[in-house]
Amino acid sequence: MKLNSDAMRRARANILPRVLMVSIAAWSGAAFSGAKDIATATVAPAFTWVVIGDEGRATARAITTAASCPALNIDGRIRSMKIRAEPGTVPLRTTRSEPVDSKPSAFPVLACELALPRHAQRVAIGQEVLPRPSRNPRRIVVMGDTGCRLKKADNAFQACNDSQAYPFAAIARMAAAWKPDLVVHVGDYHYRENACPTGMPGCAGSSWGYGYDAWRDDFFVPATPLLKAAAWVMTRGNHESCERAGQGWWRFLDPRPLIAGRDCNDPAFDSVGDYSDAYGVPLGDDAQLIVWDSSNTALRPLKPEDMAYKRFLQSYSQIEDIARRARHNVAANHHPVLGFAGNRKDRSQPLPGNRGIQSAFGARSARYFPAQVELLLSGHTHIWEQVSFKTEHPSQFISGISGTLEDTEPLPDRVPEGVTPASGAIVESMSSWVGQYGFMTMERTGIDQWRVQVMDQAGQVVKNCRTRGRRSDCR
Repeated sequence: MKLNSDAMRRARANILPRVLMVSIAAWSGAAFSGAKDIATATVAPAFTWVVIGDEGRATARAITTAASCPALNIDGRIRSMKIRAEPGTVPLRTTRSEPVDSKPSAFPVLACELALPRHAQRVAIGQEVLPRPSRNPRRIVVMGDTGCRLKKADNAFQACNDSQAYPFAAIARMAAAWKPDLVVHVGDYHYRENACPTGMPGCAGSSWGYGYDAWRDDFFVPATPLLKAAAWVMTRGNHESCERAGQGWWRFLDPRPLIAGRDCNDPAFDSVGDYSDAYGVPLGDDAQLIVWDSSNTALRPLKPEDMAYKRFLQSYSQIEDIARRARHNVAANHHPVLGFAGNRKDRSQPLPGNRGIQSAFGARSARYFPAQVELLLSGHTHIWEQVSFKTEHPSQFISGISGTLEDTEPLPDRVPEGVTPASGAIVESMSSWVGQYGFMTMERTGIDQWRVQVMDQAGQVVKNCRTRGRRSDCR
């Protein structure tokens, strides 16, 4: 549609000097809820990236402080990005579990997006070329738990100003230099919940709360090199639940359309905003990644009447349906179902996987996952870990080592007889790397085979693993 002269004058008044005016081709597809007409000029966005969703569909995203969304050059054709979320401030949530010292969440930016054609060869915003999604990714970076922890309730204040104490930016640069085809983040992007106390120079001046400034500093700024290097699959963590940073999750990262009620703005709709449908991302060669949302679970077993129990039963059914599309499946979520956590009271008896999910998934299958699921990718526990089983359970990998305060409780080299992360799962091999920062890589070496490595902060390989089907082994 054409802009009238008044609208054109208003648009130009908001544009910084010397910005190139770009004409926009006609829009295609339905606009998102609340979208408005976009002016024909814009400034360079603060951040750009590509997120992968259901069936591998790629969406270009951008955050901008300009009055309008930028235009994309897609193989020589100019297309305007559409508004995903308008600027605004979300009032303070008044739930009992609201963290101490919270405040309203300010988002003084436009969140923009545009679905990309499957066969697009080159997508650019001005001189910035966006990463091209791979239809057959062979090299995958897996990372999670990347934010800088500032939490008064735990008296945990990480030195966000110290690149050694909070190394996510350096890790993102190293991961980008590895030249991945795909990045899988297994959740917990945001940790800056409370203000840094007076007299702590390590975090002095750090942004905090759940608004854009904390999202910018905790994720977008340090992740920039890796956002430019490859398309991302975004898995949701408990830190992105509605009672925490869910507003930013829905505005910026989730691959689905943003609709009213599923935005975590109003606690009355948390039963909608806290749960998401699973989806599949093809990996080529009869393999796929299944992404599912475990952000709102519990450590204890859930009761059948619990909302989360019912929703996890739905998640299992969705995973089962999606898994039928491919012979070999890798499932990605935040909470480890078949992994261990360290036990401060007794190091020889590591703690089991998430009991909430186990109670629901175990009601559907003794394997806890459909038979076609071979590998599990998770975070949440701030360690790296691998567990493989004598029984027909999928191998579990945990990669929560890329930024936030590390867990330091060691795991045993060998699991004592009878100790298991989940009822019926008999451990065959286990490996862990605790108290250090880094990231995990996966390289496809066969139809059902991957080479898995763990890199430390210096870029050195500290773990080498091989997988074949459900089995994995590390050295």
